[in-house]
Amino acid sequence: MYRAIAKNKRNTVFIIALFLLIIGGLGWLAGYIYGNLTIVVVTLVVAAVYALIQYFAASGQALAMSGARQIEKRDNPRLYRVVENLTIATGMPMPKVYIVDDPAPNAFATGRDPEHAVVAATTGLLAILDDAELEGVMAHELGHVKNYDIRVSMIVFGLVVAVGFVADMLLRLTLFGRGNNNSNPIMMIFGLVALLIAPLIATAVQLAVSRQREYLADATGAMTTRHPDALASALEKLAVYGRPMLRQSSSMSHMWISDPMKPGFMDKLFATHPPLPERIERLRTMGGGF
Repeated sequence: MYRAIAKNKRNTVFIIALFLLIIGGLGWLAGYIYGNLTIVVVTLVVAAVYALIQYFAASGQALAMSGARQIEKRDNPRLYRVVENLTIATGMPMPKVYIVDDPAPNAFATGRDPEHAVVAATTGLLAILDDAELEGVMAHELGHVKNYDIRVSMIVFGLVVAVGFVADMLLRLTLFGRGNNNSNPIMMIFGLVALLIAPLIATAVQLAVSRQREYLADATGAMTTRHPDALASALEKLAVYGRPMLRQSSSMSHMWISDPMKPGFMDKLFATHPPLPERIERLRTMGGGF
């Protein structure tokens, strides 16, 4: 567990460097095509400032995009007490608790570290889970907090948005900007292709980060409650009653316990989560060992 936490801290630095490299490469291509390498410097400065802002602001953006509202114990004693009891049992700081008014059953955690963490559940999740299942799901989310997955996910969330924004801006500048004296058609084509595939590369990084962290959070939650079958049962209900979220955003889909996007071939191909049946099977196997 401690090795996983240390690895996630190292991954944060690596991911920021990788995304800045992607963004810098986009700026260089656009600058070469447009005939003005000042674009490289401007793009890197903007990206660096944006990455710093995202470190502190991305969790608030995720909450705003999901429509989450903060609650206290009096607002929803059941959810609040489940989270409170789990933090007492694990010795973790009490995170802020949010509810998302959405019939789709789901939950997520965000924040930059355990001292600045947030956990959220949808009204749909609260409606279909019993207390043991809800405890399993929230233990999973607190597992993300404990393992520092929330920091990695938050950085990825912000920088995926940044790559998409920069790629779109530079693509428009390349296609419609005036004063382009560069006459190399091969470089022009290469640059346009790079600008188009950069968001796909960013998404691939997002997927690689997300999938293994879900398995680890499942295991961490099961160890916390000593009841992996409860989390397995909750995931089975998510498989049966799951539906697309009312407010969807592909850039934060990796934060949820279950993929909130509409099903389809491309969504399965670029899924941010491992298949629910595989996660359930692992938990059932783990349950047999308790």
